[in-house]
Amino acid sequence: MTTHTTRMLIIGSGPAGLSAAIYGARAGMEPIVVQGLQPGGQLTITTDVENYPGFRDVIQGPWLMQEMQAQAEHVGTRMMWDTITDVDLASGSPFTAKGDSGDDYVGDVLVIATGAQAKWLGVPGEQELGGKGVSACATCDGFFYRGKKVAVIGGGNTAVEEALYLTNHSHDVTLIHRRDELRSEKILQDRLFANEKISVLWNKAVESFVAGPDGTLGHLELVDTVTGERSTLEVDGAFVAIGHAPSTELFKDKLPTDAGGYLMVEPGTPKTAIPGVFACGDVMDHTYRQAVTAAGTGCMAALDAERFLAARDHALREAQAAE
Repeated sequence: MTTHTTRMLIIGSGPAGLSAAIYGARAGMEPIVVQGLQPGGQLTITTDVENYPGFRDVIQGPWLMQEMQAQAEHVGTRMMWDTITDVDLASGSPFTAKGDSGDDYVGDVLVIATGAQAKWLGVPGEQELGGKGVSACATCDGFFYRGKKVAVIGGGNTAVEEALYLTNHSHDVTLIHRRDELRSEKILQDRLFANEKISVLWNKAVESFVAGPDGTLGHLELVDTVTGERSTLEVDGAFVAIGHAPSTELFKDKLPTDAGGYLMVEPGTPKTAIPGVFACGDVMDHTYRQAVTAAGTGCMAALDAERFLAARDHALREAQAAE
């Protein structure tokens, strides 16, 4: 077993974690990034990325994350292929995290960037057609369906918001909901029902996603949740919008979370309830969930971590001088 020590320990290696690492390394904190089960985060399973600033042409998600990692390493970040299984936050700084490898990681500050995962239906064809007509992010991928027929599966705020957003690109949006009424806010429902581009299929559940002749999504197999009657719906794209699950199991009963399980931070900052512990990216953001916003909060976490350490070091020097 080896103990790795650093001024800044980062758990998670998506846009938030790597942005925090870049800024932390440039500030001389020699950060360690523990990459976790999905190095690079959700962008590593995203193909075309067209909305990340700075790139005129479409880029690939895995390539973008490789470049971020290379940049972080270039300025002094240490990348660790390990998964954190436990953290000690109660003892305060320095914070200790235990890896699945048996190694310990000790950081004067801790940046949590463990992200969130879209919830999926778990039906046939969903995984196989991911990126080929099936998506969980209309803001990310809606642009690719300009003038095409799309469907949104879900009945909460996320689903209604996704359907409304897609009308910016598509003239034919179908919302599919397994019940006979929506769970979204009344104001969102009013906007949905008033939009002529959107139709609703009530009491319908998706049984499978089926590819067309070209290998991309061709149609959905549906079942009526009341009568059991089966039907099909031809679409070019389908967006699963049944919510996200933040990766916060590691911090259960150690940090406050909101009703959705997202880590709570001081408004407008990445500061958690424990001094020296910061959260950034999708693990604390249930609203935007974009790579660029995750990167921005990663930057904020690093800057606030640097200020925290500077203030702590100054206080220690003053205390020593007074002795």
